[in-house]
Amino acid sequence: MNEAQLTQELEQALADMPVMDIHTHLVGGKLGARGLHDVLLYHMVISDLYAAGCPSGSRLTQYPGWPTPGEARARIAESLPFLGHIRNTSSFWGVRLIVRELYGWTDPITPDTWQRLDDLIRERADDRAWHHELLDRLRIRRTGTELARREGGIDDQRLQYALEWAFFTRCQWQEYDTALYELERCWGRTPESPAPIGAGVRPATQHVIRTLQDVHDAMRHYMDHIPYDQLLATATHLSTDIQYRHVSDDDMAAALLRRDSAGATERDIYASYIHEAFLTALERRAERIVFQFSLGAEPLPFETGSRLSQRTIAALAHMIGSHPGVRFQCFLASRHANQALCTLARELPNLSLAGYWWHNFFPSTIEAVMTERLDMLPANKQIGFFSDAYCLEWTYAKLRIVRHHLAHVLACKILHGQYTRDEALTIAILYESPQTLLGMVSAARCSGS
Repeated sequence: MNEAQLTQELEQALADMPVMDIHTHLVGGKLGARGLHDVLLYHMVISDLYAAGCPSGSRLTQYPGWPTPGEARARIAESLPFLGHIRNTSSFWGVRLIVRELYGWTDPITPDTWQRLDDLIRERADDRAWHHELLDRLRIRRTGTELARREGGIDDQRLQYALEWAFFTRCQWQEYDTALYELERCWGRTPESPAPIGAGVRPATQHVIRTLQDVHDAMRHYMDHIPYDQLLATATHLSTDIQYRHVSDDDMAAALLRRDSAGATERDIYASYIHEAFLTALERRAERIVFQFSLGAEPLPFETGSRLSQRTIAALAHMIGSHPGVRFQCFLASRHANQALCTLARELPNLSLAGYWWHNFFPSTIEAVMTERLDMLPANKQIGFFSDAYCLEWTYAKLRIVRHHLAHVLACKILHGQYTRDEALTIAILYESPQTLLGMVSAARCSGS
């Protein structure tokens, strides 16, 4: 059997095996696309279009709001002249998979045709039975999403949740007190969605942090209002621009006095102090929740670019080693850093790696990351998939892409004599490891929930 034939056979076998999608942004009760804009203007495709010359590089209105019909129409119309330039990209491959395999659409998307396709998608936007059938077709037993998108628990049988509330260590474009503002956003409130990337003008907060005691009071409120019994993980981002270090109370108090003129030094102090306080408090509850973090994607005016310094990798190793009771799980967006992260995961029992995040979700990188991790890490230290999807259609496309490339990686290893076919199909990075590393539970075992 040649490589292509074996890949095809393995892909079919993988399609019959159950999967957990550990990280998305799906909304309970509204799992599917609300229109063509949710498919064609997924943020990864927007980046393709912007690179091709489309004037708009920003995301559409984000949850808890929704794009108005006028906004959706205008952005679709604006994108159409540039579709021909992005047909080569893997993100547009995802668009084609969605419209062809889910909606039977094979025509070009043009000014004369797009509204018909939009109508097809809108017809299914509220068809929850179809959404659940699609999850069953994909063999997805459970999906992780943000707690703030739970919508009263309408899809609890399908969804489990992570807390994306405050991102203390995610830099924002040309901001230096983000860690303080993120903590202020939460002080006196209950969990909600985090501030978006490139948030722009910041809404006023109920409380303002001025003193060290304010930091402690705000952190206590934050930790006390995490609903641990509803969560798998707390998800955040670790920016490579921050110099993570020990910060004393005196250093933090002095830096708070300089907030109005804060620069990179103050940014590092605020983030390091608050992050360490958070990890210290989390370690007392670590048996109940995983610390998920993304790494290697840094803000640009609209989205991010892939950057990660060796200094950050060293700081990460120290951070994880200093908190052995916290279970860390990394979503990596830096291809070149994968080998280094694998070495950390080999030697730090409380670190695992998951999926192919953002700038790593491209076929050549997916295969490189898969190959390296399968060679370097036990299967129970890695999770092989998450979609980061905002609608179920993109879950479909991304899982199709990952299964195809996993099949190719496994086929190559079989032909090289590293695995037998049967051994390859028992490497449980799509289903078993999400259960052991995160505590995800198959929906088939939660029918009474």
